[in-house]
Amino acid sequence: MAGGREIKTKIKSVQNTRKVTRALEMVSASKIRKAQERMKSSRPYARAMKQLIGHLAQANSEFQHPYLVERKQIKRVGYLIVSSDRGLAGGLNNNLFRKLLGEIRKHQEAGVEVDVVTIGQKATAFFRRLKVNMLASVTHLGDTPQVEQLVGVIKVMLDAYGEGTIDKVFLVYNDFVNTMTQRAAFDQLLPLPASDETVARHDWDYIYEPDAERVLEHVLTRYIESLVYQAVMENVASEHAARMVAMKSASDNATKLIDTLNLSYNKARQAAITQEISEIVGGAAAV
Repeated sequence: MAGGREIKTKIKSVQNTRKVTRALEMVSASKIRKAQERMKSSRPYARAMKQLIGHLAQANSEFQHPYLVERKQIKRVGYLIVSSDRGLAGGLNNNLFRKLLGEIRKHQEAGVEVDVVTIGQKATAFFRRLKVNMLASVTHLGDTPQVEQLVGVIKVMLDAYGEGTIDKVFLVYNDFVNTMTQRAAFDQLLPLPASDETVARHDWDYIYEPDAERVLEHVLTRYIESLVYQAVMENVASEHAARMVAMKSASDNATKLIDTLNLSYNKARQAAITQEISEIVGGAAAV
């Protein structure tokens, strides 16, 4: 059994760690509400854009935008990966990466090449260590990311798809379900998948000004940007929720460990006192 001084040192160390975890828990608890509000406030725009794209897909247009056309042969796929910049969020990022690695392995076994674009420091650091072609990355978006920060990496992926070097693009992020649950989401970004509402096509079409190609190029690009931005906002809310839960669990475990160490310290102290009394009694008996 360790001595009383060593145990006291361990208790002090765990108490200091508990102070840090409690502080991080309180910070995440204060930020999660604002993150949820920002996430919910961006949903109406994304929903309206989705409705607009649904109407455009139903129209019988002479011009078919490449973003809406499914390619027959898939030689290379791209993943736009959203992660957090900071750690201490439990298994949030690792669960996402583990599931993504399974998908990447399937593609590689089928002879399909994989390119990635990363958003967030954790994804950037993780995929730099792997044998995966990274086209671009952006980090340190903060708690209030802006669309302008994402336009560059989105354009890299859109240009690669437009040039034909990538045949399919997926958006990977942590979807915020509730404070206790965040799930890894894999959404097909390009070509834009047809929803149930857009299966049927009609004989009518819109009147485009100046022309269908330029209008659709602008609208579809804004739509994709809104999808990626919404995914980033979902991921920020998931990060704060996961960190709050993880830090609360760490604080609870630290409290239990402190109780255990205090018990060990009391036992060690009692044993030392008993030994001293025994030595005194033994010495007196010898005299």
